[in-house]
Amino acid sequence: MTDEKSALSVPPSVQGVDRNLDTSSHSAAIDVRNLNFYYGDLQVLFDVSLKVPERSVTALIGPSGCGKSTFLRTLNRMNDLIDGTRCTGECFVESQNIMDPDVDVVLLRKHVGMVFQKSTPFPKSIFDNVAYGPRVAGERNRAVLADLVESCLRKAALWDEVSDRLHTSAMALSGGQQQRLCIARTLATQPKIILMDEPASALDPASTDRIENLIGELCASYTIVIVTHNMQQASRVSHQTAFFFKGRLVEVGPTMKIFTSPGEKRTEDYITGRFG
Repeated sequence: MTDEKSALSVPPSVQGVDRNLDTSSHSAAIDVRNLNFYYGDLQVLFDVSLKVPERSVTALIGPSGCGKSTFLRTLNRMNDLIDGTRCTGECFVESQNIMDPDVDVVLLRKHVGMVFQKSTPFPKSIFDNVAYGPRVAGERNRAVLADLVESCLRKAALWDEVSDRLHTSAMALSGGQQQRLCIARTLATQPKIILMDEPASALDPASTDRIENLIGELCASYTIVIVTHNMQQASRVSHQTAFFFKGRLVEVGPTMKIFTSPGEKRTEDYITGRFG
């Protein structure tokens, strides 16, 4: 589509993200087939099919209202919490169709964790925030919980900043620290897939950089799907990029290809800022 130059000047990837990684050999952690989604009578997703390779980062991009966040929330059935919604099609998470009515959605959301746009720490201590999920699942051993809390805070690159104040309120943390705490809390339920809905959009540049580097570290062990409006961020952190427009998946492919030689003009127009 683009002959003489890239659609976008692609910045270096963050540490841990090899954008040249061939994910075609990776098994699909998520396999969505012919997905349609409705808010009442209003259809907002149309016949979306997308495979997400395991242990990689897939970025969902597109203008506001294009359906990418709605799509993200179908992957752990968070949309079930909204009255009047319905969904058709199939979504296989590690070979199980999560759209089946007999799926245990509580277990699903443990397996497919989610980090939201706005950090949502509980009004509890830092320790209790991370230990919350395992306690709900029945873990009561204090030593086990202490080891798990430390492990998750280390994975979230927060341990060194809070290790001496684990029993103080999480509400006293900065915005960036709170978001990393929410990531640690998600990791504590031992998910295999992590969904992120614009996790850095409300953060300052330094905190955004920490979150991006954290994504680069986590993708070695977890499958990550991230919604972002930030084209530079999408190009830095992801292996695969999917472009949504008006509820349809227009194009999906390796991030370097999408950003340097997209196959669809609408993709190029969005990436280069002609609309959106």
